[in-house]
Amino acid sequence: MPAHVRRVRPGDTVALVACSGPVDADSLDAGVEVLESWGLRVRLGGSVRAQHPRLGYLAGTDVERARDFEQAWLDPEVAAVISARGGYGSQRMLDLVDWEAVRRAPETAFVGSSDVTAVHAAVAAHVGTPTVLAPMPAMAYFDAVAAEHLRSALFEPQTPRRLPSPRAETMRGGRARGPLVGGNLSVLAASVGGPEFRPARGAVVVLEDVDEEPHRIDRMLTQLLRAGWFEGVVGLALGSWTDCGTDCAVVRDVLWDRLEPLGVPMVWRMNVGHHPGALALPLGVPVELDADTGTLTVVPDLGCPAEVVEST
Repeated sequence: MPAHVRRVRPGDTVALVACSGPVDADSLDAGVEVLESWGLRVRLGGSVRAQHPRLGYLAGTDVERARDFEQAWLDPEVAAVISARGGYGSQRMLDLVDWEAVRRAPETAFVGSSDVTAVHAAVAAHVGTPTVLAPMPAMAYFDAVAAEHLRSALFEPQTPRRLPSPRAETMRGGRARGPLVGGNLSVLAASVGGPEFRPARGAVVVLEDVDEEPHRIDRMLTQLLRAGWFEGVVGLALGSWTDCGTDCAVVRDVLWDRLEPLGVPMVWRMNVGHHPGALALPLGVPVELDADTGTLTVVPDLGCPAEVVEST
């Protein structure tokens, strides 16, 4: 796997696609304006302004969404494929993508989060290139701070970056190094048994979710634990849990109860997830997690084996 995400430069063309749900027109226009302010040329996939003829929670049909993604990736003029928003539907299109053709195509950056976690996993499994877990341009929480995090991740991917989370809290101290994997918890749990399912052995895991009750978070973590997904992880970076129940202390208790037995450095309330100003994180790229300071450092040239440096 390459050491960093493909670099994007002013003047490059990026393609906005809809992997999941329908896209709000005003939010889309605002997101396009931000990308163009960086000197990028923005190309819209046909499904970005579409809606499924019967299922209103999908942007276009599965075939349309898969075709847009595939055509954007295979276009040699496109430097990055960016999902406009999440919602639901990414998993439905995965089996309709010609992954062999995508694998043979020139390296392309990919951006998305939330439901689009399924596409990150598919790119990792079938293509083997890093991707960017980040707020998407047509989402309400894509504010100026989140936009700048994404710009840095795309324009300076080979530069080591320290990514602090001021509100982060240490659950188990220590430091860990390894490639970063993960994303949205509910999508990862739903991937168990699918062709893209890969255990996170040797990795630093990032997890977040939104609108999930604590007992559902418990169930999804338990499913991943029983499926062996957490075996051999070296660190846990737990992000935001927006609107997950009425008491965040209960969510923290669930995370501690299910994940503390792994015995690795663990921090929660990292600046990752469904909220304004969220970080942009390169999946598949080496990072160092400092659970004592709540900091992730992107180190593309780390070149060392995954390890728990220390755990307290």
